[in-house]
Amino acid sequence: MSLLDQPTAATSITPVLKTTPLNATHRALKAKMVDFGGWDMPVEYPGSGGGLIAEHLAVRTGVGLFDVSHMGEIQFRGPGALAAIQHLTMNDASRLQDGQAHYSALLTPEGTFVDDILVHRLSPNDYMLVVNAGTKDKDLAWIRRQVGAWPGIHINDYSSYYSQLALQGPRALETLQKLTKVDLAAIRNYWFAWGQVAGVHNVMIARTGYSGEDGFELYLPADEATTVKMWNALLEAGAEFGIRPCGLGARNTLRLEAGMSLYGHEISEEINAFESGHDRWIKLDKGAFIGRDALLAVQAGGGPKRRLVGLEMIDRGIGRDGYSVMDLEGREIGVVTSGSLAPFLKTNIALALVTAEAASGQDVLVQCRANHVLAKQVPLPFYKRAKK
Repeated sequence: MSLLDQPTAATSITPVLKTTPLNATHRALKAKMVDFGGWDMPVEYPGSGGGLIAEHLAVRTGVGLFDVSHMGEIQFRGPGALAAIQHLTMNDASRLQDGQAHYSALLTPEGTFVDDILVHRLSPNDYMLVVNAGTKDKDLAWIRRQVGAWPGIHINDYSSYYSQLALQGPRALETLQKLTKVDLAAIRNYWFAWGQVAGVHNVMIARTGYSGEDGFELYLPADEATTVKMWNALLEAGAEFGIRPCGLGARNTLRLEAGMSLYGHEISEEINAFESGHDRWIKLDKGAFIGRDALLAVQAGGGPKRRLVGLEMIDRGIGRDGYSVMDLEGREIGVVTSGSLAPFLKTNIALALVTAEAASGQDVLVQCRANHVLAKQVPLPFYKRAKK
């Protein structure tokens, strides 16, 4: 290469995207691939005769399979692990038993979100935190700044060690049971067990998910051969139930129907944990944790000034992220945080952050491009699966 061939400061260099062990498999299935937080990920699989709506409905009525290997896994080990997690998170990890997980969040001192997470107790001195892919590096840096120097704790990023597959839907248990001797019915919601699945040893089988349906998230070794073997075995086992590979598009519409938060939308460093409706996971009585003083001040001040509400569009139109929400006199009262067609409910829905005064059930207007679209407030979640 000559000096004339050297890139200059003005040269545009395309960043190299990270890939999961299933990248070639997704491409063979003709998935539509997108840059998702620096990862090359499938958003939908139109090439397999489906697409987002078909994938969404498969999860609601049968079973769907997601590659979520981009998620981050951070391990806390040592006698100081629990104390560090208690300091960092808003839920009460002291209540967890071995083999149990719960939903929680890392908060800033202002009571807003660094990230929402899952905490798994592997043993009294061993915990695994699952964090969002796009915030993993930020989360790990935050954790190390806050508790990295604490005695009796080892914090390690094990994200590259795990592939994570999510099998979701009312037929998920029947599908997975074909491949393991572990009694899946005995694993309660937000609990996990270890076992052999499809010939792969030491798989963590967690009864968790992000779809509003029953299902399992499998943590297995991240090498390509093992991950592809598991993916193919699950698709074969679920064939009789109409299983579909599912992308990030369906993952988003499913979580929206289920009223679940997404980082950068319903939760962020500008939204506190009371505003986002996370009240039931905030354990103010457990003792000190980062963000507790700010949340106590919100509580003492009469509650949050904003609230997250559910909207169902009455007029034709979809309330997209960032659209303004107004009262019927045209005064701005909030903003849409997420909005979409709800494929199973067959209506257009949105989550919106509005003033506390406006979160009283009144009809509102959503500014959809040049139009004011009428919407009604509805209880959350929009969709809740029937109990068996």
